[in-house]
Amino acid sequence: MTEILQQHRVHGGTLSYCRHPSAATGTAMRFSIFTPGGEGPFPSLVWLSGLTCTEDNFTTKAGAYRAAAEAGLVIIAPDTSPRGEGVADDPAYDLGQGAGFYVDATEAPWAPHFRMETYITVDLLAAAAEVAPLDPARRGVSGHSMGGHGALTLALRHPELFQSVSAFAPIVSPTRCPWGEKAFTAYLGADRALWRAHDAALLMAGGAARGAYDDLLIDQGTADNFLEGQLKPQLFVEACAAVGQKVTLRMRAGYDHSYFFMASFIADHVAWHAQRLKP
Repeated sequence: MTEILQQHRVHGGTLSYCRHPSAATGTAMRFSIFTPGGEGPFPSLVWLSGLTCTEDNFTTKAGAYRAAAEAGLVIIAPDTSPRGEGVADDPAYDLGQGAGFYVDATEAPWAPHFRMETYITVDLLAAAAEVAPLDPARRGVSGHSMGGHGALTLALRHPELFQSVSAFAPIVSPTRCPWGEKAFTAYLGADRALWRAHDAALLMAGGAARGAYDDLLIDQGTADNFLEGQLKPQLFVEACAAVGQKVTLRMRAGYDHSYFFMASFIADHVAWHAQRLKP
């Protein structure tokens, strides 16, 4: 059962902080959910945050709720990993708690709790439906950095769940960058062939979710210090071109990897999803 911890009135709607038990992670999990004014059922957007984030980063920094209220769109922002006593962790910022990478771990010590793909696609959606009147046939997904990786891969792996997908500065090919290589080795093991199923560029090149999405939207800052070493958006664009998938990559001059970047363009993404999630 989902517990509402806090509620705040914002832009004519309601922002709720929630906690619920997750069968996938075996822990209590937290998320925020913005519900616009009105009766619903509403379309929704799942937002997946990046490394080190909790459910609170997007909620307090992105400034998304005015646009969401105007569009009549629910926004669901979960935590990025399981947490708590007995949950494995690592002292590094890019592994363990705060760095779930939206995969179901198969390796010790991560496997018992780090099942973030199942959490997002099953438990979170069910918990959110307890809090807001949602239309399950009108749901999008977006995210930033590690969460952009999550948005793209989960959309490609679960096209039946999502009707629209966008991302900010996503890790498009984690099998070909240090962040992904480290996390996938830990969570999925040393067999790199198993990693391919969680790499958005390789999934796209292999024909995943063919025909499910008319177009995809990615915003990327040109001053992002992770652009060349970790993010490599051109790999995804090339994969899309090879299979005839439309994708819009907007390179934003001078923008970095911070939430200032997302706050600058989040209204664009909210409107983009709302247009595609019309009844």
